[in-house]
Amino acid sequence: MTKLHEVVESIQSGQFKYNLPEICVGDLVRLGVSIQEGTKQRVQPFEGTVIARHQAGLNSSITVRKTLQGVGVERVFPLHAPCITSLQVLRRAQVSRSKLYYLRERTGKATRLKEKFETLPNPWSIQDIAILPTDLKSN
Repeated sequence: MTKLHEVVESIQSGQFKYNLPEICVGDLVRLGVSIQEGTKQRVQPFEGTVIARHQAGLNSSITVRKTLQGVGVERVFPLHAPCITSLQVLRRAQVSRSKLYYLRERTGKATRLKEKFETLPNPWSIQDIAILPTDLKSN
């Protein structure tokens, strides 16, 4: 491995969030997003359905869609970004597609997904203490 790869991996290892819950397409999630307004910083919740997931290590992201006052709103959230302060899976859905882009054309009751009744993962918050793989090696 070259020195460049080692430098990139050392930087990326400090950014990973190791204890995130498992997120699937079709899940109803609530994300706590850190918003900077002037000198104040607050956490704004964003709740919606995961319609796509991109898995690429540190660059992993999810696309979340919600309807707000009759207008569809989609946001792409990088999972390991520092602006994500909390993540909670509220409901799981039974889906047979990896991308739910067809929900963009649907409105009202047509956007409902069949619920899958199973145990949900525990909510994740930035205050949770993460055990890093480097901490495990030192013990």
